[in-house]
Amino acid sequence: MKLTLSVIKADIGGYVGHSATHPEVVETVKNVAEQEKEKGNLIDVSILTCGDDIAIVMTHTHGVDNELVHGIAWNAFERGTEVAKKLKLYGAGQDLLTDAFSGNIKGLGPGVAEMEFEERPSEPVIVFFADKTSPSAWNLPLYEMFSDPMNTAGLVIDPKMHDGYTFEVLDVYTGKAVRLSTPAELYDLLALIGSVGKYVVKNVYRDYDGEIAATASTQRLSLMAGQYVGKDDPVMIVRSQSGFPAVGEILEPFARPWIVEGWMRGSHNGPLMPVSFEDARPSRFDGPPRVIAAGYQLSSGKLVGPTDMFRDPAFDKARVRAQDMADILRRQGIFEPHRLPAEEMEYTTLPKILKKLENRFYDIEEQRLDKDQVIEKEDMD
Repeated sequence: MKLTLSVIKADIGGYVGHSATHPEVVETVKNVAEQEKEKGNLIDVSILTCGDDIAIVMTHTHGVDNELVHGIAWNAFERGTEVAKKLKLYGAGQDLLTDAFSGNIKGLGPGVAEMEFEERPSEPVIVFFADKTSPSAWNLPLYEMFSDPMNTAGLVIDPKMHDGYTFEVLDVYTGKAVRLSTPAELYDLLALIGSVGKYVVKNVYRDYDGEIAATASTQRLSLMAGQYVGKDDPVMIVRSQSGFPAVGEILEPFARPWIVEGWMRGSHNGPLMPVSFEDARPSRFDGPPRVIAAGYQLSSGKLVGPTDMFRDPAFDKARVRAQDMADILRRQGIFEPHRLPAEEMEYTTLPKILKKLENRFYDIEEQRLDKDQVIEKEDMD
C-alpha cells in the first residue's frame, strides 16, 4: 500500500500582529481535520504552528494533488478564517487568495508539500516549518543534506546513498523545472539554487532507486497575487535513515545559521533561527525568521509524534549566533543588504512610493544644458 504524507500550511490571521496564532483558530482548524479523520478520509492528522502560520500534517492513501485532501485543508482554513475575523486578528485569511476552492489548493495561496511512498519497516520523517521567509530558504540545507559529504557522511559510506541524489529545481517565474543529478552535476545545481530569488528546490530523489527523499512547498504568494500579501513561510518533508541521511545529518545544516529573505514585511534579509515549538514566536522586528523541526515515526500511516527536534541545547549556539547576525543586519536599517534588492521589492508596497514620485524625476543632463543656455543668454544681454 502506498502512503501519502501531505503538509499544507496557511497564514489565516496573526495574534498579536504577525507573531503567533490564536488558540481558538488553531483548535478550529484541528477540529475540522479531526472530523475528516473520523470519517475515514484521512488515516491520521497533526497540527503544527510556527509564528502566525498553521500547518496541517495528514496521512492518507489518496495520492498527491488529491481534490478531497486539498478540499479538507481549504475547508479547515476557511473555518479558521471565520474565527480569525471574529477576533479581528491581523491579516485574517490573507493566504486564501480566492473565495472558492477549485479542486486543487495549489495556486490559491496555501503552501503545499506532499510525497507518496511505500512505508518502510521504520519510517522516520522530519517536517520543517519556517516563518518570515520564502521557499528558497530550503536551498542551502537540502544541498548540504543530500550533496555535501562534509555534512552527510552517508554519501560516502552508505551504498544506497553513494550513487547520489537528483534535485528537481523550479524556476518560480516561468514555472519550468529541471532535474540535476549529483555529484555529477553538482556545480550546475549550485549555479541555479544559489540564485535564491529565482530558483527553488522542489523535490529530491535517490539515484539508487528513484525513491523520493524530500519535498518542499514552492508557492510564492507575491507571484500569485501580483503584490505583497505576506511571505510564503514554507514547509518541507525529509525522509530519514536506511538509505537516506540520518536524523543528525538532516538537522546539522541548521546548526550554522544562514541568511534568508523575508523578515519584516517580507522585505529584509535575516538569519534563519532554529527554535523549539515554544519559541517559534517571531517578534523582534517581526522576526528574525524562525524554523521548527517536527519529527514523526510513521506506523501504518499513523503519525507517532511530533517530537521537537530543535529543543536541544546543542542548537543554543546557533540561536545566539543568529541573534548576533540579526544585530549586524539591523544596523543597516532600511539600507541594503538588510533590505532586499530592488528586483525583489517589486511586489511590496515600494512601487506605490515610486509611482507617486515618477513625474518628479528629470534628466539631469537636460537640466544642465538648459542652465547653460540661460547663462549664455544672460552673457549676451
